[in-house]
Amino acid sequence: MTFSLVARCPETGMFGIAISSSSPAVAARCAYARAGVGAVASQNVTDPTLGPLALDLMQAGKSAAEAIEGVQAQGRFIEYRQVLAVDSEGRTAIHSGPNSLGIWTQAQAQNVASGGNLLANDRVPQAIVDGYLLASGHIGDRLIAAMRAGLAAGGEAGPVHSAGMKIVDKVSWPVADLRCDWTEDCPIEAIATAWEVYKPQLEAYVQRALDPREAPSYGVPGDE
Repeated sequence: MTFSLVARCPETGMFGIAISSSSPAVAARCAYARAGVGAVASQNVTDPTLGPLALDLMQAGKSAAEAIEGVQAQGRFIEYRQVLAVDSEGRTAIHSGPNSLGIWTQAQAQNVASGGNLLANDRVPQAIVDGYLLASGHIGDRLIAAMRAGLAAGGEAGPVHSAGMKIVDKVSWPVADLRCDWTEDCPIEAIATAWEVYKPQLEAYVQRALDPREAPSYGVPGDE
């Protein structure tokens, strides 16, 4: 019911994840990232404990592949799970259990990995990886480009209704966490529109948290 990617920006060290599904609120259950550590997607028949588990293992010094091995060893009903990880050196690893739904497959490269289930065809994850690697600019721009490439390649077998994009960078909270939890239209385009609005303000929101005395105006009436 899902297709996604996890990615690292080699220039900035930022991590990001983008995901879409026919199910509601997919990013609330499936998207995990931690600054300086990595990004993880835990999907298919979702176990939300697997994302934090993989991040904890990578924070303890494990590679993405070793973290996925830990997930395989410690996770319950792992044959139903699909888990993607990228670590602080851009190494990637994927577990796709044999009970993943429908057409399922995966693709990976340095700094990016993609997987999906109930897909329209088995080319979608590779299209997502290629879309990310061919795109330029901010990691958020590249995540959007990759998801659009996956959708153009066929996406899910049926319509998608929710999507999300999460980005982490240096601080302990996500610097961007954009979600469309349900729509009859294209949720990926909803996220893309939100990103266009949010991107120019991203650094200001971080600055306001770190030291509001140095922050730009809040841009609301009465605070010009």
